[in-house]
Amino acid sequence: MTTEGRIEACRSLLARLARFTGRTLRGEWHAIVVEPVQRLARRGLSGLLLAFVAAFGVVFFQGIAQHPLGRLWVTRLGGVKADLPLWLSLLRTPVSLYVPALDLPVWAGITQLFLAFAWAELTLGRARTLAVSYITTLAGTLTARVMIAMGPGWGGLGLPPEAAHVLDTGPSAAVVGLFTYLSVIKRAPVVFTLTGGSMVWESIAIPNLAGREHLIAVGSAIVLGLLHGRRERLRALLRSLLPTRHRVPAPDRTAPAPAPAPTPSRTVPAPARADRRGDAAMTSAER
Repeated sequence: MTTEGRIEACRSLLARLARFTGRTLRGEWHAIVVEPVQRLARRGLSGLLLAFVAAFGVVFFQGIAQHPLGRLWVTRLGGVKADLPLWLSLLRTPVSLYVPALDLPVWAGITQLFLAFAWAELTLGRARTLAVSYITTLAGTLTARVMIAMGPGWGGLGLPPEAAHVLDTGPSAAVVGLFTYLSVIKRAPVVFTLTGGSMVWESIAIPNLAGREHLIAVGSAIVLGLLHGRRERLRALLRSLLPTRHRVPAPDRTAPAPAPAPTPSRTVPAPARADRRGDAAMTSAER
């Protein structure tokens, strides 16, 4: 290939790459900005109920925790640690979403919290937003228990026993999970890179309990995003895996009863009529 041909091929490749990047960014802008704004215009501020509740909950618990007695009650209601019984950790996990982490600034994370819940509520609805945020947070909490039980080592997967006494609270795992889930189902590579890449960098730079839980939240959100819209396929797969039983179908009581079969009619032969002439002849002969 000549030099002019190589230059032309490079130009064509760059042009295709520029068109692909433009389409991707335009589609992502429409998915993360235009569609939510249109839905917000139709629904009004009621479409941001979860976002306001989440932000207000963090501010409320942060204000209470400034006093010693309030800090005690906040810990009793939403303080999650790996050394607690499992049933107590599960009971406190929903409240722990609103309890701010000790080593993270509150006001810097409220903006991310509000944007994550607002985008998710306008895109997914309230029920699915709560489900995704709770599942990703719970996945990080339970996996942290497994890592602490493994102990240090195991190729860097295990955690030391001291991590069981660290207070595990904050909505960061839910925020990361929601951003990752939405970026997967909406095919938003920029948001996915910013979210997942920042969590990977955080876990490498600061290998603590929070970084591990954020990675688990990202992984669980990716799995949930890949399963989005495949409910019928999953049901069909589960039905194919389960053993089938041959059952006699039960009679349908709502169906009309069949008409009775007609009984064969029996014809009774008519009595033979005597010939009047013969009878008359016999009577005269007898006489």
